[in-house]
Amino acid sequence: MKDRAVWGIAGWGAGVLALLVGLPLTAAGRLPDPVATHWGADADGPDGSMPLWAAVVFPALVWVVVAAAAVFGARRGPWRAWSCSAAAFGGVMLAGAQASIVRANLDAPDWRRAADVTGWGVAVVVAVALLAGAGAGLLVRRGEAAEPPAAEGPRMEVPDGERLVWLSSAANPWLRLLGGLLALTALGALLAGLAGTAEEPWPTAGVFALAAVLVLGCSSVRVRVTRRGLEVAFGPLGYPVRRWAAEDIESARVEERGAARAGGWGYRINGLGTTVMLRGGECLVVRSGGRDFAVSVDDAARGAALLNSLRELRDQPRA
Repeated sequence: MKDRAVWGIAGWGAGVLALLVGLPLTAAGRLPDPVATHWGADADGPDGSMPLWAAVVFPALVWVVVAAAAVFGARRGPWRAWSCSAAAFGGVMLAGAQASIVRANLDAPDWRRAADVTGWGVAVVVAVALLAGAGAGLLVRRGEAAEPPAAEGPRMEVPDGERLVWLSSAANPWLRLLGGLLALTALGALLAGLAGTAEEPWPTAGVFALAAVLVLGCSSVRVRVTRRGLEVAFGPLGYPVRRWAAEDIESARVEERGAARAGGWGYRINGLGTTVMLRGGECLVVRSGGRDFAVSVDDAARGAALLNSLRELRDQPRA
Protein backbone atom coordinates (compact mmCIF):
# COMPACT_ATOMS: atom_id res chain seq x y z
CA MET A 1 0.00 0.00 0.00
CA LYS A 2 2.91 2.34 0.76
CA ASP A 3 4.33 2.18 -2.76
CA ARG A 4 0.92 2.70 -4.36
CA ALA A 5 0.29 5.77 -2.20
CA VAL A 6 3.72 7.24 -2.95
CA TRP A 7 3.41 6.70 -6.70
CA GLY A 8 -0.15 7.98 -6.67
CA ILE A 9 0.90 11.23 -4.99
CA ALA A 10 3.85 11.54 -7.38
CA GLY A 11 1.61 11.14 -10.43
CA TRP A 12 -0.99 13.52 -9.01
CA GLY A 13 1.76 15.99 -8.19
CA ALA A 14 3.09 15.94 -11.76
CA GLY A 15 -0.39 16.45 -13.20
CA VAL A 16 -1.25 19.36 -10.90
CA LEU A 17 2.14 20.95 -11.59
CA ALA A 18 1.45 20.79 -15.32
CA LEU A 19 -1.91 22.51 -14.77
CA LEU A 20 -0.45 25.23 -12.53
CA VAL A 21 2.19 26.08 -15.11
CA GLY A 22 0.15 25.43 -18.23
CA LEU A 23 -2.97 27.47 -17.41
CA PRO A 24 -1.29 30.92 -17.32
CA LEU A 25 1.22 30.13 -20.06
CA THR A 26 -1.45 29.04 -22.55
CA ALA A 27 -3.32 32.30 -21.91
CA ALA A 28 -0.21 34.52 -21.68
CA GLY A 29 -1.14 36.49 -24.81
CA ARG A 30 -4.42 37.54 -23.21
CA LEU A 31 -3.05 38.43 -19.76
CA PRO A 32 -1.60 41.73 -18.51
CA ASP A 33 1.90 41.74 -17.06
CA PRO A 34 1.92 42.00 -14.08
CA VAL A 35 -1.28 40.11 -13.24
CA ALA A 36 -3.64 40.70 -10.33
CA THR A 37 -3.15 38.01 -7.69
CA HIS A 38 -4.87 39.33 -4.56
CA TRP A 39 -8.32 40.71 -3.78
CA GLY A 40 -8.89 42.16 -0.34
CA ALA A 41 -12.20 41.70 1.43
CA ASP A 42 -12.79 45.47 1.64
CA ALA A 43 -11.00 46.50 -1.55
CA ASP A 44 -12.87 47.59 -4.67
CA GLY A 45 -11.07 45.38 -7.15
CA PRO A 46 -7.63 43.76 -6.88
CA ASP A 47 -5.11 45.16 -4.42
CA GLY A 48 -2.02 43.06 -5.22
CA SER A 49 -0.13 41.85 -8.27
CA MET A 50 2.81 39.75 -9.45
CA PRO A 51 4.84 39.61 -12.64
CA LEU A 52 3.46 36.94 -14.94
CA TRP A 53 6.54 34.75 -14.49
CA ALA A 54 6.14 34.92 -10.70
CA ALA A 55 2.44 34.02 -10.96
CA VAL A 56 3.58 30.89 -12.81
CA VAL A 57 6.56 29.98 -10.64
CA PHE A 58 5.29 30.81 -7.13
CA PRO A 59 2.28 28.42 -6.96
CA ALA A 60 4.36 25.76 -8.71
CA LEU A 61 7.04 26.01 -6.00
CA VAL A 62 4.42 25.92 -3.25
CA TRP A 63 2.94 22.80 -4.80
CA VAL A 64 6.32 21.09 -5.11
CA VAL A 65 6.86 21.60 -1.37
CA VAL A 66 3.36 20.34 -0.52
CA ALA A 67 3.69 17.30 -2.78
CA ALA A 68 7.14 16.45 -1.40
CA ALA A 69 5.81 16.63 2.16
CA ALA A 70 2.88 14.41 1.18
CA VAL A 71 5.23 11.83 -0.37
CA PHE A 72 7.33 11.87 2.81
CA GLY A 73 4.22 11.33 4.95
CA ALA A 74 2.86 8.59 2.67
CA ARG A 75 5.96 6.51 3.38
CA ARG A 76 4.92 6.32 7.05
CA GLY A 77 1.91 4.21 7.87
CA PRO A 78 0.15 6.42 10.47
CA TRP A 79 0.29 9.45 8.17
CA ARG A 80 -0.46 7.77 4.84
CA ALA A 81 -4.18 8.54 4.63
CA TRP A 82 -3.70 12.09 5.91
CA SER A 83 -0.89 12.72 3.41
CA CYS A 84 -2.96 11.55 0.45
CA SER A 85 -5.91 13.61 1.69
CA ALA A 86 -3.72 16.70 2.03
CA ALA A 87 -2.25 16.21 -1.45
CA ALA A 88 -5.70 15.91 -3.02
CA PHE A 89 -7.05 18.94 -1.13
CA GLY A 90 -4.00 21.11 -1.78
CA GLY A 91 -3.80 20.21 -5.47
CA VAL A 92 -7.42 21.10 -6.16
CA MET A 93 -7.18 24.31 -4.12
CA LEU A 94 -4.04 25.55 -5.89
CA ALA A 95 -5.28 24.58 -9.36
CA GLY A 96 -8.65 26.19 -8.70
CA ALA A 97 -7.01 29.37 -7.41
CA GLN A 98 -4.77 29.53 -10.48
CA ALA A 99 -7.75 29.10 -12.79
CA SER A 100 -9.63 31.85 -10.93
CA ILE A 101 -6.67 34.25 -11.25
CA VAL A 102 -6.32 33.56 -14.97
CA ARG A 103 -10.03 34.11 -15.54
CA ALA A 104 -10.06 37.37 -13.59
CA ASN A 105 -7.09 38.77 -15.57
CA LEU A 106 -8.17 37.50 -18.98
CA ASP A 107 -8.20 40.33 -21.58
CA ALA A 108 -7.74 42.99 -18.88
CA PRO A 109 -5.68 45.99 -20.15
CA ASP A 110 -4.07 46.40 -16.72
CA TRP A 111 -4.00 44.32 -13.52
CA ARG A 112 -5.91 47.03 -11.64
CA ARG A 113 -8.83 46.50 -14.00
CA ALA A 114 -8.96 42.76 -13.56
CA ALA A 115 -12.37 41.30 -12.76
CA ASP A 116 -13.33 40.34 -9.23
CA VAL A 117 -12.97 36.75 -8.05
CA THR A 118 -16.57 35.80 -7.33
CA GLY A 119 -17.60 34.31 -4.03
CA TRP A 120 -19.44 31.39 -5.62
CA GLY A 121 -16.35 30.42 -7.57
CA VAL A 122 -14.28 30.31 -4.40
CA ALA A 123 -16.99 28.29 -2.65
CA VAL A 124 -17.09 25.75 -5.49
CA VAL A 125 -13.29 25.33 -5.45
CA VAL A 126 -13.24 24.85 -1.67
CA ALA A 127 -16.12 22.37 -1.80
CA VAL A 128 -14.47 20.31 -4.55
CA ALA A 129 -11.15 20.40 -2.69
CA LEU A 130 -12.79 19.13 0.50
CA LEU A 131 -14.51 16.33 -1.39
CA ALA A 132 -11.25 15.37 -3.09
CA GLY A 133 -9.40 15.32 0.22
CA ALA A 134 -12.06 13.24 1.94
CA GLY A 135 -12.27 10.85 -1.02
CA ALA A 136 -8.50 10.33 -1.12
CA GLY A 137 -8.35 9.60 2.59
CA LEU A 138 -11.26 7.15 2.36
CA LEU A 139 -9.66 5.43 -0.62
CA VAL A 140 -6.38 4.85 1.23
CA ARG A 141 -8.09 3.62 4.41
CA ARG A 142 -10.21 1.15 2.44
CA GLY A 143 -7.14 -0.07 0.60
CA GLU A 144 -5.27 -0.63 3.87
CA ALA A 145 -8.23 -2.48 5.39
CA ALA A 146 -8.47 -4.76 2.34
CA GLU A 147 -4.82 -5.87 2.32
CA PRO A 148 -4.96 -9.67 1.95
CA PRO A 149 -3.13 -11.97 4.36
CA ALA A 150 -0.15 -13.97 3.20
CA ALA A 151 -0.99 -17.25 1.47
CA GLU A 152 0.07 -20.46 3.25
CA GLY A 153 -0.92 -23.22 0.82
CA PRO A 154 -3.40 -24.44 -1.78
CA ARG A 155 -5.39 -26.89 0.38
CA MET A 156 -7.36 -26.53 3.57
CA GLU A 157 -9.80 -28.20 5.87
CA VAL A 158 -13.09 -26.53 6.75
CA PRO A 159 -14.14 -27.70 10.23
CA ASP A 160 -17.78 -27.33 11.16
CA GLY A 161 -18.48 -24.12 12.99
CA GLU A 162 -15.32 -22.37 11.82
CA ARG A 163 -15.55 -18.97 10.14
CA LEU A 164 -13.02 -18.98 7.31
CA VAL A 165 -12.35 -16.22 4.79
CA TRP A 166 -10.01 -15.94 1.83
CA LEU A 167 -9.00 -12.52 0.57
CA SER A 168 -6.95 -11.56 -2.46
CA SER A 169 -6.53 -8.63 -4.78
CA ALA A 170 -4.92 -7.60 -8.04
CA ALA A 171 -4.35 -4.35 -9.89
CA ASN A 172 -3.08 -3.24 -13.27
CA PRO A 173 -0.80 -0.20 -12.82
CA TRP A 174 -1.09 0.76 -16.49
CA LEU A 175 -4.88 0.91 -16.32
CA ARG A 176 -4.58 2.96 -13.14
CA LEU A 177 -2.18 5.31 -14.89
CA LEU A 178 -4.51 5.63 -17.88
CA GLY A 179 -7.47 6.30 -15.58
CA GLY A 180 -5.48 8.93 -13.72
CA LEU A 181 -4.47 10.66 -16.96
CA LEU A 182 -8.09 10.67 -18.13
CA ALA A 183 -9.19 12.16 -14.79
CA LEU A 184 -6.49 14.84 -14.99
CA THR A 185 -7.59 15.65 -18.54
CA ALA A 186 -11.16 16.08 -17.32
CA LEU A 187 -9.92 18.31 -14.49
CA GLY A 188 -7.85 20.33 -16.95
CA ALA A 189 -10.88 20.86 -19.17
CA LEU A 190 -12.92 22.03 -16.19
CA LEU A 191 -10.17 24.40 -15.06
CA ALA A 192 -9.82 25.75 -18.60
CA GLY A 193 -13.54 26.51 -18.53
CA LEU A 194 -13.22 28.12 -15.12
CA ALA A 195 -10.30 30.20 -16.37
CA GLY A 196 -12.28 31.25 -19.44
CA THR A 197 -9.65 29.97 -21.89
CA ALA A 198 -11.95 27.31 -23.37
CA GLU A 199 -15.52 27.63 -24.60
CA GLU A 200 -18.07 25.01 -23.49
CA PRO A 201 -15.57 22.64 -21.84
CA TRP A 202 -18.27 20.63 -20.06
CA PRO A 203 -18.92 17.99 -22.78
CA THR A 204 -15.19 17.31 -23.09
CA ALA A 205 -14.75 17.16 -19.32
CA GLY A 206 -17.78 14.87 -19.00
CA VAL A 207 -16.52 12.41 -21.62
CA PHE A 208 -13.06 12.19 -20.07
CA ALA A 209 -14.49 11.92 -16.55
CA LEU A 210 -16.77 9.06 -17.59
CA ALA A 211 -13.87 7.32 -19.34
CA ALA A 212 -11.75 7.74 -16.20
CA VAL A 213 -14.45 6.17 -14.01
CA LEU A 214 -14.83 3.20 -16.37
CA VAL A 215 -11.08 2.58 -16.69
CA LEU A 216 -10.42 2.94 -12.97
CA GLY A 217 -13.36 0.64 -12.25
CA CYS A 218 -11.64 -2.09 -14.27
CA SER A 219 -8.13 -1.38 -12.98
CA SER A 220 -8.26 -3.37 -9.74
CA VAL A 221 -10.28 -6.03 -7.94
CA ARG A 222 -10.65 -7.37 -4.42
CA VAL A 223 -11.93 -10.93 -4.11
CA ARG A 224 -13.36 -12.49 -0.97
CA VAL A 225 -14.59 -16.04 -0.30
CA THR A 226 -16.62 -16.85 2.81
CA ARG A 227 -19.21 -19.45 3.74
CA ARG A 228 -21.78 -17.20 2.09
CA GLY A 229 -20.04 -17.43 -1.30
CA LEU A 230 -17.88 -15.29 -3.56
CA GLU A 231 -17.64 -11.51 -3.69
CA VAL A 232 -15.68 -9.51 -6.30
CA ALA A 233 -15.33 -5.76 -5.69
CA PHE A 234 -14.13 -3.53 -8.52
CA GLY A 235 -12.11 -0.34 -8.61
CA PRO A 236 -10.20 1.63 -5.99
CA LEU A 237 -13.33 2.23 -3.90
CA GLY A 238 -14.46 -1.39 -4.04
CA TYR A 239 -17.63 -0.59 -5.95
CA PRO A 240 -19.54 -1.99 -7.80
CA VAL A 241 -19.59 -5.51 -6.33
CA ARG A 242 -20.59 -8.83 -7.93
CA ARG A 243 -21.71 -11.61 -5.59
CA TRP A 244 -22.38 -15.33 -6.00
CA ALA A 245 -24.12 -17.28 -3.25
CA ALA A 246 -22.28 -20.45 -2.24
CA GLU A 247 -25.18 -22.63 -3.38
CA ASP A 248 -25.08 -21.10 -6.87
CA ILE A 249 -21.42 -21.96 -7.53
CA GLU A 250 -21.15 -25.25 -9.42
CA SER A 251 -17.36 -25.50 -9.37
CA ALA A 252 -14.16 -23.51 -8.96
CA ARG A 253 -10.78 -24.04 -10.59
CA VAL A 254 -7.50 -22.36 -11.48
CA GLU A 255 -6.68 -21.59 -15.09
CA GLU A 256 -3.81 -19.85 -16.86
CA ARG A 257 -5.04 -17.02 -19.08
CA GLY A 258 -3.46 -14.09 -20.87
CA ALA A 259 -4.80 -10.88 -22.37
CA ALA A 260 -4.72 -12.31 -25.90
CA ARG A 261 -6.88 -15.26 -24.92
CA ALA A 262 -9.25 -13.15 -22.81
CA GLY A 263 -9.69 -10.60 -25.61
CA GLY A 264 -7.79 -7.73 -24.00
CA TRP A 265 -7.37 -6.00 -20.67
CA GLY A 266 -10.08 -5.04 -18.23
CA TYR A 267 -13.60 -6.48 -18.15
CA ARG A 268 -14.01 -8.82 -21.13
CA ILE A 269 -16.99 -10.91 -22.29
CA ASN A 270 -16.49 -13.54 -25.00
CA GLY A 271 -16.72 -17.26 -25.65
CA LEU A 272 -14.80 -17.99 -22.46
CA GLY A 273 -17.51 -16.26 -20.44
CA THR A 274 -16.54 -13.20 -18.44
CA THR A 275 -12.91 -12.45 -17.61
CA VAL A 276 -11.52 -9.66 -15.47
CA MET A 277 -8.01 -9.51 -16.95
CA LEU A 278 -5.58 -7.38 -14.98
CA ARG A 279 -2.41 -9.41 -15.52
CA GLY A 280 -1.61 -12.58 -17.39
CA GLY A 281 -1.25 -15.83 -15.48
CA GLU A 282 -3.22 -17.53 -12.75
CA CYS A 283 -6.98 -16.89 -12.69
CA LEU A 284 -9.71 -17.99 -10.34
CA VAL A 285 -12.52 -19.41 -12.50
CA VAL A 286 -15.97 -20.18 -11.08
CA ARG A 287 -18.86 -21.77 -12.95
CA SER A 288 -22.36 -20.61 -12.09
CA GLY A 289 -25.51 -20.99 -14.14
CA GLY A 290 -23.57 -22.82 -16.84
CA ARG A 291 -21.23 -19.85 -17.47
CA ASP A 292 -17.67 -19.13 -16.35
CA PHE A 293 -16.45 -16.05 -14.54
CA ALA A 294 -12.67 -15.63 -14.29
CA VAL A 295 -10.63 -13.06 -12.43
CA SER A 296 -6.85 -12.74 -12.58
CA VAL A 297 -5.96 -12.65 -8.91
CA ASP A 298 -3.11 -13.83 -6.73
CA ASP A 299 -3.33 -17.10 -4.77
CA ALA A 300 -6.23 -18.31 -6.93
CA ALA A 301 -5.60 -21.98 -5.98
CA ARG A 302 -6.39 -21.27 -2.35
CA GLY A 303 -9.62 -19.48 -3.22
CA ALA A 304 -10.71 -22.31 -5.54
CA ALA A 305 -9.86 -24.87 -2.84
CA LEU A 306 -12.02 -23.10 -0.27
CA LEU A 307 -14.96 -22.72 -2.68
CA ASN A 308 -14.82 -26.40 -3.61
CA SER A 309 -14.53 -27.44 0.04
CA LEU A 310 -17.56 -25.34 0.89
CA ARG A 311 -19.45 -26.94 -2.00
CA GLU A 312 -18.57 -30.42 -0.76
CA LEU A 313 -19.73 -29.56 2.76
CA ARG A 314 -22.96 -28.18 1.33
CA ASP A 315 -23.58 -31.37 -0.68
CA GLN A 316 -22.92 -33.74 2.23
CA PRO A 317 -26.13 -35.30 3.62
CA ARG A 318 -27.06 -34.01 7.01
CA ALA A 319 -27.61 -36.45 9.86
